Amino acid sequence: MPIPRRQFLQVVASAAVLPAWPRIAVAIDYPTRPVRVIVGFAPGGAPDILARLIGQWLSDRFSQPFVVENKPGGSGGLATEAVVNATPDGYTLLVVALQDAVNASLYQNLKYDFARDLAPVAGISRDPDIMVVNPAFPAKTAAEFISYAKANPGKLNMGSPGIGSSPHMAGELFKFMAGVDMTHVEYRSSAQVITDLLGGQVQVYFAPISASIEYVRAGKLRALAVTTATRATTLPDVPPLSDFVPGYEMSAWYGIGAPKKTPAEIIERLNKEIQAGLGDPGVTARLSALGSSAFPVSPADFGKFIADQTEMWAKVITAARIKPD
Repeated sequence: MPIPRRQFLQVVASAAVLPAWPRIAVAIDYPTRPVRVIVGFAPGGAPDILARLIGQWLSDRFSQPFVVENKPGGSGGLATEAVVNATPDGYTLLVVALQDAVNASLYQNLKYDFARDLAPVAGISRDPDIMVVNPAFPAKTAAEFISYAKANPGKLNMGSPGIGSSPHMAGELFKFMAGVDMTHVEYRSSAQVITDLLGGQVQVYFAPISASIEYVRAGKLRALAVTTATRATTLPDVPPLSDFVPGYEMSAWYGIGAPKKTPAEIIERLNKEIQAGLGDPGVTARLSALGSSAFPVSPADFGKFIADQTEMWAKVITAARIKPD
């Protein structure tokens, strides 16, 4: 007996919907157990602080613990490798950082492809670095610093907490765009760089704002410029470096990633809740206290941003001939 046309269409429509039900159910139930948030850096730094801030927000929203785990090593690469190899079920997340985009070109023997193996979930923040010098240094503006550096090629030391770190890349971009020659001096931490900057062993540091702002406010360091295209709200009197080096712009940035093939429904749900957190006055106040700006973007836009950053830093690494240790 032939099936009436209307009944046939209803059966076809129902069959088409069925495969989506398991995915929807997973997203609705998620999470049913603790979620790990892996940070590729030691406790106490900006990535760790931001992970705990967002982790607490998500714990409260989902009524499940989002547990921060620090896995330093390999310039953040050990953590990234651990996450890309994890089960793609939404229960292992990564704090993604600028260094991931840098590592993609800096290291030739990575056991993963950052762009291919990690799914972008959400942005968290974008943070300016500050170009700081010892108050005894003769330059009082970025323009004066550039003139001094050009008159003394190779004689100025630029400190950073490691090859490929945000301060290192900010400095290399500055050297490239301003046409100055400075010697990169690598340290193990931001605190060590600042100690030697205060002591005169290095002459300039493109410092994370969270590590240097109190020294600037106390007059122990002189801020010449911020690396973002606009002034930082926490240092409104400090001009952007682009005022002196046209087109210069960079920021440290952080976000959340997940293993590739993590269900899109889970990624969308995480993105929605993280964006809600970035709009919460309590969270934004904490970010502001760190000198950070909220970075609310969709997964697709965050993916494009990561791709653009990876391409940009690849060019800088090639032009500056930067090699890992």
